[in-house]
Amino acid sequence: MKGWKPVAALLCSLYVGSTHAYQYVMKSPQQMAFQAGHSLLDELENEFGMGPASSHASNNQWISIATHESLEGYALRVKQPQLCDTSVKQYSGYLDVDSNKHFFFWFFESRNDPKNDPIILWLNGGPGCSSFTGLLMELGPCRVRKDGSGTEFNPHSWNNNASVIFLDQPLNVGYSHGSKTYGSLAASEDVYAFLQLFFKQYPEYSDLDFHVFGESYGGHYVPAIGKTIHDNNKKANNKFKPVNLKSIGLGNGLTDPLVQYKYYSKMACDNSYGIKVLSQSACRQMDQSYPQCANMIQSCYDRSNSLSCVPPTFYCNKNLIQPFQSSGLNIYDIRTKCEPGAELCYSILNGLTKYLNRPEIMSELGAEVSSFKSCEMSVYYGFLLAGDWMKPYHLSIPPLLEDGIKVLVFAGDADYICNWYGNKAWTMELDWSGKKKFSKAKDTNWTVDGTPAGEVRTAGDLTFLRVFGAGHMVPYDQPENALDMINRWLRKEKF
Repeated sequence: MKGWKPVAALLCSLYVGSTHAYQYVMKSPQQMAFQAGHSLLDELENEFGMGPASSHASNNQWISIATHESLEGYALRVKQPQLCDTSVKQYSGYLDVDSNKHFFFWFFESRNDPKNDPIILWLNGGPGCSSFTGLLMELGPCRVRKDGSGTEFNPHSWNNNASVIFLDQPLNVGYSHGSKTYGSLAASEDVYAFLQLFFKQYPEYSDLDFHVFGESYGGHYVPAIGKTIHDNNKKANNKFKPVNLKSIGLGNGLTDPLVQYKYYSKMACDNSYGIKVLSQSACRQMDQSYPQCANMIQSCYDRSNSLSCVPPTFYCNKNLIQPFQSSGLNIYDIRTKCEPGAELCYSILNGLTKYLNRPEIMSELGAEVSSFKSCEMSVYYGFLLAGDWMKPYHLSIPPLLEDGIKVLVFAGDADYICNWYGNKAWTMELDWSGKKKFSKAKDTNWTVDGTPAGEVRTAGDLTFLRVFGAGHMVPYDQPENALDMINRWLRKEKF
């Protein structure tokens, strides 16, 4: 594509910049948001496509189609596939919104006690990356083989003690397709509608404890979804059944950019592994760039519109993330190098993409797109150019904490892109009634079977967990410890 040059990794899934777009930021940040930004998005859509609908599912029989009297134009189509782990009940299908929005999901019942075990909604990030990465690579009932030939049983799946919903959102991510939705808050409204229809169709799950967990750009999605659920639960009407939200969880996420961007130089030059990712001069340059970055992000926080929020995305990423490229290391795990020819540094993702593009798999699941991509770049740039990247989604968290909804922030300590220093820092600076207690709390050891697994800090309903020996995707790098983490969290046990 003319003008296309990758300049860094997609945040929390794949950060890709464009020198074409960045030049517009330098010329005129305000004009860039409306002029260059939208022409760039059109260029990206022409290059990468939006995954048009196909006839893969034309012969599939939906076992049910659910509607809701208070959600005009919404419908839920459901299949019962036999893939991945056939020992548990599973559903797949689409949330339809009118004729032009179709969100895909895949649900697995708990292996333990599905009538009483909680429900987890899992979301991957990007923005624009499929939650099937979490399903088939990290925490789902099965893991895809690297050659894409099939799947293998995952003994450390999070559905060992919880039922799990994997949802492809926003639109045009994974098997989802339709018109454009750019913005985490707008996407959260569609997720809420999905939950209402799902629980209406399957009322046996509707009163169970419910938890929303996400990774990377899920640091935006999850607080927005938690806020939408909580706000609707508090409304005094009988149109919608309350969702029994108990907690949210953020794994190596981007939630408070103003705080988190400060810690890229520390992760590069003074990390706990003793790995000198960049030269001292490069880190000094990053430190010198941060004040301007912070001023621009603060402007976004103050105004929260694309004119204020798009320019810092390009400036800060160019000066604080892009330098990592010179290291030759994996931006999601500084201990390693990217695997040659691998999607997002991990060859298993090549197998995942191959598997989910197999016609028989798409047909069994009911997929309606012509092809599957692990990450959709037009969605990524749509969110970026809407100014969503730098917005302060951490502000959605204090109201949840004040009303007794627990929050778990966990981070693998080898990740660069959403590193643990920045994640711990924003939890320390979060303004809520328990801020002083949280700042005074001590870090304590978390052990699994007698082996050190991390450090934890808790005060009230807020917990931060540093995970040893893990990169950006904690359940992938430390599956046994990640399972211990989620089991303790769901059971309200101490770490």
